[in-house]
Amino acid sequence: MTVGMELIRGFKHFRPEHRGCVATIGAFDGVHLGHQAVLRQLIAKGKEMGLPSTVVLFEPLPREFFSPNDAPARLMSFHEKFHALRDLGIDRVLRIRFTPGFRDMTAMAFIHKLFVEGLGVKYIVVGDDLRFGRNRSGDFDLLRKVGKRDGFDVVDTATLQFSGERVSSTRIREVLAEADFALAERLLGRPYSISGRVIVGQQLGRTIGTPTANVELHRLRAPLSGVFAVEVYGAADGMCPGVANVGVRPTIGDLSKAILEVHLLNFNQNIYGRKIRVVFRKKLRDEVKFDGLDALQAQIALDVEQARTFFDL
Repeated sequence: MTVGMELIRGFKHFRPEHRGCVATIGAFDGVHLGHQAVLRQLIAKGKEMGLPSTVVLFEPLPREFFSPNDAPARLMSFHEKFHALRDLGIDRVLRIRFTPGFRDMTAMAFIHKLFVEGLGVKYIVVGDDLRFGRNRSGDFDLLRKVGKRDGFDVVDTATLQFSGERVSSTRIREVLAEADFALAERLLGRPYSISGRVIVGQQLGRTIGTPTANVELHRLRAPLSGVFAVEVYGAADGMCPGVANVGVRPTIGDLSKAILEVHLLNFNQNIYGRKIRVVFRKKLRDEVKFDGLDALQAQIALDVEQARTFFDL
């Protein structure tokens, strides 16, 4: 694990010291075992060549830019992704803002501005299904052709399989939708979690006896929905068991976008502003609309009892 990792905030923040590196580019949503294999390959090549490793990311993701209503749910926010890459030992992350101007850049202009002029890259590892540039006209073969001309190597990523199945962000989304958290953990190489800072909500939970810590998801939509038994880290020393709801609170009807709410069991402290990590362990039920607050309060009491049973409290 590195002590620090540099964030380059777009093309205009390129500096002479950023030239000369090994690089990869992609969404890296989830930073799952397949991604980790690619990133470790990149880090090893960087050490062999005596060059820093750079991961190029887009914000928003291209699919979110082109079709925000149809883009797949993110497994992690940019902040979570940044920390996962840092923990693996990546040296630099270049975050490129995906804009209409960037969308209209030709494939050759993209290669030159990013890899040749900006990063002075010596080695690139990417998926052979990579598409980039105006109308997605750039591909792996074009990048390799330019590399041969301009002096950098381009290699494709190897597909990682688990029990004969390709490890992918899409598969992990399917697994999370099925609430198979054990399989999600095997595919990710760590338990599935959502991290964020506790914000001030409407404090409705306090009025019905179950105060909650609210965390913004920082994504267009969540990869899971419902009520869960969770482990919470960061609220206090060690792990705090809890009950979490991911959804739009249909009984109250005041949210257009999903939020994460966590009720911590056997815990009563003010944690506003604190950053917590919520690890999902078991789905208790789907999110449903109840006939008023009394029915909701009765169901929450049942949810809490289920969570207590799960954690053997």
